Amino acid sequence: MANTKKARSKLPKSKKKKFSSLTKKEAFEQLGLTDLIPWKLESSPIKASPFFQERIQRLKQIFSLEGYEEAKKLLIDAICEEAMLGTEHLRIWKGAQLESDIACGNVDYLIAERRRYLDIPLLCIIEAKRDDFEKGLAQCLVEMQACQWQNQQANRSMSLASPATGHPGSSTNSRPLERHTNHHPIQLEQWSNY
Repeated sequence: MANTKKARSKLPKSKKKKFSSLTKKEAFEQLGLTDLIPWKLESSPIKASPFFQERIQRLKQIFSLEGYEEAKKLLIDAICEEAMLGTEHLRIWKGAQLESDIACGNVDYLIAERRRYLDIPLLCIIEAKRDDFEKGLAQCLVEMQACQWQNQQANRSMSLASPATGHPGSSTNSRPLERHTNHHPIQLEQWSNY
């Protein structure tokens, strides 16, 4: 990240755990959590655009979307595109390198201010897991903590949001470290079985 003068790590990178290596129990312990408070969104869904509906139909027709994490990322890409439409001040970074004082790794999706380079404030993490919601949740939690840590190092504390996908039979499940409002979920019923 560009803003590293203030963001000094406590552990050398070689000694830090990988986000993906932490279990749910380890993530909860790392963050001092014993439970999560259900997140209630108080907003109206945005009607899916015709382009989004067509894109989802094409993805279903061309790709097998049932088996692998990479297939789920095609759907998440489409959802992110739709959700970000009209949002000129944010950008999504795929596979971005992220680091905290205790863990590091590459995140599936990271939302931050729109720039030609990734820098704080870091706003949202999206983690894709095929059918392992617990693993996705654990990874999301420590990645969110890394975003908080990076933001705090630059005196830019803020609420974060983080959807983790992969729970069988559901579309998107969100568990933020802090409550966050002003989100506008897209109606996802049409593809939630994939």
